[in-house]
Amino acid sequence: MSKRTKATARWARFGVYAFLLFAAAFFLLPLYVMLTTSFKSMEEIRLGEIFALPSAPSLDAWYAAWSEACTGVNCEGIRGGFWNSVAITVPSVILPILLGAINGYALSWWKPKGGEWLFAVLMIGAFIPIQVMIFPLVKLEAAIGIYSSLPGIVLVHVIFAMPIMTLLFRNYYASLPTELFKAARVDGGGFWRIFIQLVLPMSTPMLIVAAIMQITGVWNDYILGLTFAGRDNQPMTVQLNNVINTTTGERLYNLNMAATILTSAVPLLVYLISGRWFVRGIAAGAVK
Repeated sequence: MSKRTKATARWARFGVYAFLLFAAAFFLLPLYVMLTTSFKSMEEIRLGEIFALPSAPSLDAWYAAWSEACTGVNCEGIRGGFWNSVAITVPSVILPILLGAINGYALSWWKPKGGEWLFAVLMIGAFIPIQVMIFPLVKLEAAIGIYSSLPGIVLVHVIFAMPIMTLLFRNYYASLPTELFKAARVDGGGFWRIFIQLVLPMSTPMLIVAAIMQITGVWNDYILGLTFAGRDNQPMTVQLNNVINTTTGERLYNLNMAATILTSAVPLLVYLISGRWFVRGIAAGAVK
């Protein structure tokens, strides 16, 4: 390699790293401001030095956001919304992943009658805007008596997650070696035995991808939780909106920042812990 080529490669590498550092700073700077603001007192915030570190860090805003912040007329913090979000997220993650894995497995290897039509309908459903389907679903859930309830909001999340979950698992299973399934059938394995003993143990990367996508989508959801959950099951995002928009006197920016970070902590931790599996699972079904 000539000196000129080496110099060009060096400058190209420098440009890539400079762009990556700029992109990282662009996304991390707001998080830094939120964190530092949440540990400041209102007197320090009024000085207007948003990039300065807190001179006397305090957890008072975090405690108030968790247990004292007013969400309308209720001043019990966002802890109720947190546990509501947990109650909504757990079944809304497990059920779509399980059903999507079964659908993807069946559509990939067992070719049920009408399976291609079912898959086409699911894919069409993936491209229909949520807003178009809200009113019909409200009428449907009201008719069967589960509107504004925990089962009602979970059912909505399951319905909207089915197309993408089925697509993910179908593409992943289609990339697996055909010989594995043929050998399992020769050994006498049926639909459920092959799925439980052979397919699921090989699905760890895709299960993690599906879990990250579903946890992030359900936990961060606002419009469906506001519409279908009801007052007793409002998720954390709805309560966060009420905290920020409820003003009695001065606006408490440190409390608002702490409440926002608490709301986003769960999907952020999930991705940080299992993020290395995400890219691996996404790429697993890309090349057969």
